[in-house]
Amino acid sequence: VQLQASGGGLVQPGGSLRLSCAASGFTVADYAIGWFRQAPGKEREGVLCQGSSDGHTIFADAVKGRFIISRDKQTNIVYLQMNNLKPSDTAVYYCAADPIYAGCSDEDYAFWGQGTQVTVSS
Repeated sequence: VQLQASGGGLVQPGGSLRLSCAASGFTVADYAIGWFRQAPGKEREGVLCQGSSDGHTIFADAVKGRFIISRDKQTNIVYLQMNNLKPSDTAVYYCAADPIYAGCSDEDYAFWGQGTQVTVSS
């Protein structure tokens, strides 16, 4: 199982970015997927996590209404669409996967991609 996150960059406040998480060794439709982030000097936190079966999704309060997760079953890529970005969204973002959906904490996910940096600044 491998995950490859990409799509980070520098964006102005109010802008949008779409992060990608390319998966190999498993089918994204069958796994729980989590997006996490770690800001400088802070612990990693769950941003948005979704189960595979009923699509139940957990959102961090800070991103509700702004971040959307989607899965492309044909390309086996998971996306995180981030809208109306704020400077407080600046962090390294990680995607993670697990065959079992148990929540949105680090310990709920066995497989991790490398991070991609998102910087929101004018």
